[in-house]
Amino acid sequence: MTLSAKITVITALLGFSGVTVAAPSIDLVSNETPIHSAPSPEAIAKIPPNFHFVEPGVLTVAISVLGGSPPFGFFARDNKTVIGSEADTARLIADGLGLKLKLVPASWEDWPLGITAGKYDAAIFNIAVTKARKTKFDFATYRHADLAFYVKSTSKITSINSAPEVAGKRIIVGSGTNQEAVLLSWDKENKAKGLPPVQFQYVTDEAAATLSLQSGRSDATFGPNEISAYKAKLNGNIKLVGLVPGGWTKTADVGVATKKGNGLVDAVQTSLNSAIASGTYLQMLDRWGITDDKIDKSEVNPAGLGD
Repeated sequence: MTLSAKITVITALLGFSGVTVAAPSIDLVSNETPIHSAPSPEAIAKIPPNFHFVEPGVLTVAISVLGGSPPFGFFARDNKTVIGSEADTARLIADGLGLKLKLVPASWEDWPLGITAGKYDAAIFNIAVTKARKTKFDFATYRHADLAFYVKSTSKITSINSAPEVAGKRIIVGSGTNQEAVLLSWDKENKAKGLPPVQFQYVTDEAAATLSLQSGRSDATFGPNEISAYKAKLNGNIKLVGLVPGGWTKTADVGVATKKGNGLVDAVQTSLNSAIASGTYLQMLDRWGITDDKIDKSEVNPAGLGD
């Protein structure tokens, strides 16, 4: 099976194929049209003197396509143009810096080495800011990283915002993730109080999670709000019943990653703040159904997980 064929199958299973779905709130065809922001003289002035971009006049950004899920990054109807909230974010930054944009689909394992080796100017990969990552990269934040509980739209569950509310429930969660750590902690609290244990359900991909929830084999999913919020706005088959801000009680905003100490991060931050001020940033989030994760301003290397 070809790469484009795999993507078509995956998107069809999840219910967000740009070709076949008539979405009530998200227009995937319209969303293929780029949102542009005006150049920011202040951001341009913060590009370090004699800074060497991978390509002169171009911002080269590593971005996830298959490694992530809509609305972050996926292929348009031509199966080659990358669209999504991460692609839009990269474009707003490049516009503010007065640069052209080159998006390079990459794997999660590739972006750190690629930035260090000068293969990419930046990476936009839904990368949470952490203490460990800040030792090797600089970050300019562009979105909150809330975790969320979603249930089937017809579910009688109306709230999951605390440990007792997960007791005994069948919950889909990713192995080795921040959300699993939250759920494990809550489950430990519940067991100490004699409450029923959580039934952890690990699935291989978003398609399997969707099928399990809709078929009634699972009570809820727990993961990044952006992915589920997108699906909820797209087809209305699931609903939000609880948010865990910042990946629990810790700050977990996501940021644009740049090479440590090369000075580009300040220009990126200023460009992002320009887009926030102009309204193009909020327009971009809204069209992907993730306005709940907006930030009021971009920050450079804020406190993150592990701090």
